[in-house]
Amino acid sequence: MAIARTAPVVVPPRSWLSDLRAVRIVWHRDLIRYWRDKPRMIASILQPALYLFVFGTGMGAGMRPTGGLDLRVFLYPGVMAMATLFTCFFSAGSIVWDREFGFMREMLVAPVRRYSIVVGKALGGATAGMVQGVLVLAMGPLIGVTFTPLLVLVLLAELIVLSFAITSIGVLVAVKIKSFQAFMALVQIIIMPMFFLSGALFPLRNLPTWLHVATLIDPLTYAVDPMRRAVLSRVSEAEAFGVTWSGWPIPTFVELAIVAGTGLIALAFAAHEFGKME
Repeated sequence: MAIARTAPVVVPPRSWLSDLRAVRIVWHRDLIRYWRDKPRMIASILQPALYLFVFGTGMGAGMRPTGGLDLRVFLYPGVMAMATLFTCFFSAGSIVWDREFGFMREMLVAPVRRYSIVVGKALGGATAGMVQGVLVLAMGPLIGVTFTPLLVLVLLAELIVLSFAITSIGVLVAVKIKSFQAFMALVQIIIMPMFFLSGALFPLRNLPTWLHVATLIDPLTYAVDPMRRAVLSRVSEAEAFGVTWSGWPIPTFVELAIVAGTGLIALAFAAHEFGKME
């Protein structure tokens, strides 16, 4: 009697092309997950709208920043950064979700280098955060922000850098956490100080020393300031809101380099830690 032979399993060799394909697949999967989660998208829009139209209008009736600037216009860059911040961190949490429900095992046995999974996750979360930021960007004319093609391009470029950096930090946090509940609790501890210390809600000049130092440590500070500088470029008092080191106004390219560098370092550490995952 003939014995049936089992066909050998052929595992394709690892290559840069297979790694790039893995990055694209992970990125595409996270975008599909984000697009199908409509309640999350709506909630991520409602919170910035409340800050701009309720908080900004209510507080603006009794106080105005330097030069009589509309408080809503002052808050606008910070609220845009806030929408990106929350979306990027929660998108990075899909790593914890996939690990908890078993899908991560299937990705880990794939014949690709593990860093490609991390990069795909980072790009997927950054794209979702970018979309959320663009939705808030579109609210600008409703509060009196005058758009020019150059301003839109500058804000989009700054949102790309911010989205990448925040998602990379979120991925670094996610690879160390094993339960989604623990991740959500830790994220709240991280993102709220980042948001409030970034200068999104108040000018960063004339602060107490301890608070000034805390704002300089916050990487989100160096993303909010360039966006505010771009939005308020026509306001003569705009320099009064900027970030300084010992009185030296930090150039925009230096601030964006700090944000991008923070993202690259966080992504490198995340890839290293992910490589040790069992």
